[in-house]
Parts: sequence; C-alpha cells; structure tokens
Amino acid sequence: QVQFVESGGGLVQAGGSLRLSCAASGSTFRSNTIGWYRQAPGKQRELVARIGVYGMTIYADSVKGRFTISRDNAANTAYLQMDSLKPEDTAVYYCNAPFAISPWGQGTQVTVSS
Repeated sequence: QVQFVESGGGLVQAGGSLRLSCAASGSTFRSNTIGWYRQAPGKQRELVARIGVYGMTIYADSVKGRFTISRDNAANTAYLQMDSLKPEDTAVYYCNAPFAISPWGQGTQVTVSS
C-alpha cells in the first residue's frame, strides 16, 4: 500500500527539458517496480517508462532516447528526466507501482508548446 505524490511539471517550449519527481510513502518501495504513465485529454493512460528492482528499464518507443527514468531508494523517490520535449508529450504524468496494490496520485501537468 504505497502512496505517490508527483511534482515537477510545468510549461516548456519544444526542445526544452523537465525533471519529474515521484515521492512515495510506505516501507515496500525498494522491492517494487516503478512506472511513469501519462494521459493526454481524450486519450487512454499509457506507460511511458518503467524501472525494476535491479534498475532494469523499459521505455515507450515514443520517448526512447529522450526520457530517462531513475530511482533513489534511500529517498523513496523516482524520477523522470525529460529532454527534447515535443508538443505530443503534453499530458498529465503519473507514477505508480504496477505490480503492487497502489492508488493513483494527483499527477503533474506537463505542457509543451511549439
């Protein structure tokens, strides 16, 4: 039962960068895979990136080479570094533990202008 609080979103021009943070509560963070998801208006929520217990990562094809997921277990925090942002990256971004019972947080808005 982990709770998540996302932060770091904002408005940025195309080609710019943002770093999102995901602060988690609970004692099981270290043993959980963590994923970043996003949902654009009128669209289904989709997986953006995922990082496993041993640091193995998976990225959506649309963000490969531009986004980097990481985690700091001591701080119970996951990150998403987003570079070379495009307007199509505009969405509300969420983090979660896909293999645990985890409620969704509020998300953080990312808006990329042309």
